[in-house]
Amino acid sequence: MIRRWREIERWIENGAVAGRTSRYPLLSLGEVLVARRETVQVDGTLGDWQAITIKFSGEVLPRERAEAFKGAMFAAYPGDLTFSKIDARNGAVGLIPDSIPKAVVTSEYPVFAPKPDKLRAAYLHHLLRAEHFKADLQRKASGTSGRKRVTPEGFLSLEVPVPGLDAQDALIATYTEALTRAAQLEQEADAIERTGWQAFEAALGVAAPPPLPDRPVFVARFKDVERWSHESILRSSTGGVAPQSTWPVARLGDVIADLENGWSPKCHEHPAREGKWGVLKLGAVSFGTFDHAENKELPSSLKPRPEYEVMADDVLISRANVARYVGACAYVESTPPQLLLCDKIFRVRFHANGQLLPRFLAEAMKLRPVREHIESRLTGTSPTMKNISKPALLDIRFPLPDLDMQQSLVDAIVLSRASATAKRIEAATLRQSAWATFEAALFTAPDEPHACAATSSSTTPRGMGS
Repeated sequence: MIRRWREIERWIENGAVAGRTSRYPLLSLGEVLVARRETVQVDGTLGDWQAITIKFSGEVLPRERAEAFKGAMFAAYPGDLTFSKIDARNGAVGLIPDSIPKAVVTSEYPVFAPKPDKLRAAYLHHLLRAEHFKADLQRKASGTSGRKRVTPEGFLSLEVPVPGLDAQDALIATYTEALTRAAQLEQEADAIERTGWQAFEAALGVAAPPPLPDRPVFVARFKDVERWSHESILRSSTGGVAPQSTWPVARLGDVIADLENGWSPKCHEHPAREGKWGVLKLGAVSFGTFDHAENKELPSSLKPRPEYEVMADDVLISRANVARYVGACAYVESTPPQLLLCDKIFRVRFHANGQLLPRFLAEAMKLRPVREHIESRLTGTSPTMKNISKPALLDIRFPLPDLDMQQSLVDAIVLSRASATAKRIEAATLRQSAWATFEAALFTAPDEPHACAATSSSTTPRGMGS
């Protein structure tokens, strides 16, 4: 049987809608939204009005643009829904936030207000992010492949589950409670990490930095401002950045054998596939933890250099990057085979039976005096690529306790980070569970049992108790 493409599209769309069920009434958006067509005449400036942009995530943000605004625009207020006709299918649908009390949009952004006796703005906000809604919205786009648009009429014809107002309030309350608990867990994780790091510094006797003077006035050469942070310049002008500790202070070059950097041949843009060699990128160490996925595959035409292969227990230090990431240091807990060091990353060579534990060095490189030393020794004129030389890194000084104390401090900070990570995982799981519960309460497949009522305790994700 031969069918026209538009008939196939319609069959697919109708089939998808027919397969959608809900325990709540399915109403078209045209039944629960009312168009807002309030004209705002603009001539050059907006005054109290604020232009907006809509991200594909649905976030609505203020928009700045250089050219003057002219002609008729349209008003939108907090709680109003608006969407981009051209980008709605990509997710550019959102609600005006309370932070933008008077928004204006062009005719490319239709504006609708929820009917107060039908729809809560908070419920609508989450409904717009539901996968079923986004899938249906994509099917409403029409036009050529590169310029498909969603018309106001197509948007308003979308059918969505509309519980009663009390049920909407209950769904949102349950979901919000879960998000609040997840945010608390993340705050607890941050506090655990912060406390662990403060304990590390305190055990080394590294004093907290003295407060900077209020409204300081100082003179610095422009090239120094480019090379240093303003804070480092201020600290240097008020007494310097030499580390002070209750333990002996060691110079890096005196307690390691060497710093070696690797090899940066022309590589493929994609990460190394299984069985292939890869070369690390700077991103493998930039954030203070080793990320083996940050690599590029070595072309098969080039012979790998196994002497540069990264191994477990290595300590890697970036020698180039934007200023805040130069000197970033990562300990390699474990790594896949066949990853090579690049020439913009140093590997620390330790003395056999030396007095410095690799993992302790990786933590000591994060100490404030060390970071200030690095910032003060940066070179390079480009703001996006600064460098630090091998001699400058070897001249770093840091507190060096005995090996037993180093191990004890490392164990403590690793434990605190593991505890923080567990809380962040719990927070992420809670968010996922809460969202799955929200969607399951609205949409069910024909063969699935209906979701329980929003007010039922069975819909509350684990960990969402009051």
